[in-house]
Amino acid sequence: MLDSHRNTILACALSALAGYVDAIGFLHLNGMYVAFMSGNSTRLGVSLAAGHWSNAAEALGVIALFVIGAAAGCLIVLGHGVHRQPWLLLTEASLLAGSALCYSFALPNAAIAAMVLAMGLANAVFQIQGGGGLGVTYVTGTLVKVGQHVAAALRGGPRWDWVPNLLLWAALVAGSFCGALAYHWINLAAIWFAAGIALALSAIVAATIHR
Repeated sequence: MLDSHRNTILACALSALAGYVDAIGFLHLNGMYVAFMSGNSTRLGVSLAAGHWSNAAEALGVIALFVIGAAAGCLIVLGHGVHRQPWLLLTEASLLAGSALCYSFALPNAAIAAMVLAMGLANAVFQIQGGGGLGVTYVTGTLVKVGQHVAAALRGGPRWDWVPNLLLWAALVAGSFCGALAYHWINLAAIWFAAGIALALSAIVAATIHR
């Protein structure tokens, strides 16, 4: 998926956006993620083992919303073909703007739900019709690819193939850093910035999609 400079830049921008939103959700939910479902799945298992049923229900609810968002993203991919990326990003921007509005109207739970749906949907931006794609809200697989490409380079393979995946990881960390700062500054209202960035990405991708 990271086979061109355009895709690498877009993937890094989306990874940074995911990190930004996830950091805000993590701080607001005291350790629950809105984009990283591996962490939430571990938390679900630990909560069940400890008998913390409310925490387990919260984790399961977030995971379910994320899956619904991913399914919605897949439906957009199937319905819009080569134009899927602008529509997906526009939908993501709308969900994030809706999240910020919900917070403005003192509906924090609805705000979090919209954030989770947006993060699930974001993973379909690089989806291939009828198949898988590149996930932008988690980096475990990305770091595995860094290691694999480094090993290949050491054995005489392409020297720099590991760099795009390392940039993807660095973008998520940088986005998380900015999200944490923004949350401490203005709480969930910081999602307005994420909505604006997603909207800008939608416009840029729509303008460059035929190039």
